[in-house]
Amino acid sequence: MKKFGLIALLMLSAAPVMAAENPPTIPADADVNFLKMPNDMFLGEVSGVAVNSQNHIFVFHRGNTNGPAYGARAAQLLEFDQNGNYVREIGRNLYAWSYAHTVRVDKQDNVWVADKGSDMVIKFQMPQGRPVMMLGRKPEASDEGAHPLEHPNPPLPAVNGLFRQVTDMTWDPAGNTYISDGYINSRVAKYDKDGNWLMQWGDRGTEPGKMNTPHTIASDAQGNIYVGDRGNGRIQVFNGTGQLQRIIKIDVTAPPGSTALIGNNPTPNPNGVQTQAPGAPWALCISPGATQYLYSSDAFPGRIYKLTLDGKLLGMIGGGGRTQGKFAWIHEIACPSENTLYVGELLSWRVQKLTLHPERASQQAAR
Repeated sequence: MKKFGLIALLMLSAAPVMAAENPPTIPADADVNFLKMPNDMFLGEVSGVAVNSQNHIFVFHRGNTNGPAYGARAAQLLEFDQNGNYVREIGRNLYAWSYAHTVRVDKQDNVWVADKGSDMVIKFQMPQGRPVMMLGRKPEASDEGAHPLEHPNPPLPAVNGLFRQVTDMTWDPAGNTYISDGYINSRVAKYDKDGNWLMQWGDRGTEPGKMNTPHTIASDAQGNIYVGDRGNGRIQVFNGTGQLQRIIKIDVTAPPGSTALIGNNPTPNPNGVQTQAPGAPWALCISPGATQYLYSSDAFPGRIYKLTLDGKLLGMIGGGGRTQGKFAWIHEIACPSENTLYVGELLSWRVQKLTLHPERASQQAAR
């Protein structure tokens, strides 16, 4: 039986031997026109997309920009119905809006956003769309010397209750919130269901349990926490108290002739940041149901990968590009079912709805 070049490691495992073979393609239909925008409204970089139990779609994007070319406020949260029709804007002129990063929906259909610019995570109670919980704190504009955050190396110690360029959030079955934090801090912060600080784990580094840009986070039905450790090119899986369970590394190669959409093609760098390395996780999503699946995306060569929760690579979707069915920097994936995905892209300013057809691959293989 062929191995698909994916190694799931325990923290104390020996160094893996990785095969460099790409997985099979999962056929998928892509719809780039599913969302119907009002005539006078346009999407900017789509950094977040999420779906609730009624199949309403929430899009967090870097549009409605206000301010100068540098340091402009760029965040807007929009709701669409199950048919892609525009419903409303949520949180218009919200104090926390600065630079959109991700949006998620919890089991009670509340909508949560992570704003990288204001260093805040906001919970909106639905269907009212009112902000009811604010985690973190926006820097005070009145402070002497107020300016964008700096990126010292190594980073300054993290502070309980404060974020520095926060990225994403997820929940366990008990309703505890786990927040990936983020571009400067390299940790996971845990709060209880009432917004009380519980604990943190992680720090900047390459060792198991440490992180470099925890960019995306998801949880399974057992309460395991999957952290997209993008800068280290891996997915780390923890239990709810931060003990490392395993590490998943998607070891794939880019197809011959692949070209990065921006900048030079990444080159192998085993001792450095792996942000655009093939398989480095930009977005994670875990599907619901009796059997759950993990979806992960990379920026180069720009594909979505389907995995089992224990790290077996099952297939891939798409590739880098700006046409329908191709992807230009996927920043978030929503997976309301195993074979339905909503994909938010930064460079193409859009959401694609994907309908996967794994049965077609089986039929082709049987011919």
